Amino acid sequence: MVRLNSTINHHSDVAPVVFITGAARRVGAESARTLHAAGFRVVIHYRGSESDAKALVSDLNKARPDTAACIQSALDTRDAIETAAHSAIAVFGQIDVLINNASSFFPTPWGEITDDNMATLMHSNLLLPMAMIQALAPELSRQEGAIINMVDIHANRPLANHPAYNAAKAGLVSLTQSAALDLAPRVRANAIAPGAILLPEHEGDEYEQELTRNIPLARMGAPTDLAEAALFLATAPYITGQILAVDGGRSLKQ
Repeated sequence: MVRLNSTINHHSDVAPVVFITGAARRVGAESARTLHAAGFRVVIHYRGSESDAKALVSDLNKARPDTAACIQSALDTRDAIETAAHSAIAVFGQIDVLINNASSFFPTPWGEITDDNMATLMHSNLLLPMAMIQALAPELSRQEGAIINMVDIHANRPLANHPAYNAAKAGLVSLTQSAALDLAPRVRANAIAPGAILLPEHEGDEYEQELTRNIPLARMGAPTDLAEAALFLATAPYITGQILAVDGGRSLKQ
């Protein structure tokens, strides 16, 4: 178990609290499990995956009673985001770490970009994290906490036919560094840039083989790789403003 009191929330003997958006399934759920196993209490946000969120909370509370809870929100407006932020604080009376994990991802080829799909990608990947950070900044400052944003290696190396997504994630890189500068010294802000971690649910073995040919470590990543990176950044007291690539070396390839 990480010695949490030496790295975050060091002024209290109670377990720190992490709030993770989009945490009912996949990477968000694995991050919840990993930080919970390290001693965090966990507030899980979900939009529509109620059964998955409640099952995860049940499992975590079986391991350590009264250390996990979930909240539901569409997070589609400023009011909804602020309400969710206040609800998250109310669960355990504090938030020490915010992980902005919720995200949308789909192609927007040139000539087919619509106002609606651009708005969806910009909102979930940039405007939502910005509004959530703003809503929780006073609480994170009070707790001397940390922000972890999920960006993408394609923020710097654009993925073909995904200009709106690429631009939104590039904006989130800049937002992360702005938060690190502006909220210091009481709040740290970092980001994780995943490479090929999980296949889109409609893709198969052939697509996976194509991806792994360009990864020096010759394998896809797993949600645990991102979750362990999140735990590291959550408990690293002298790291801020950094973008940590978790991509098996993919960024090294042309």
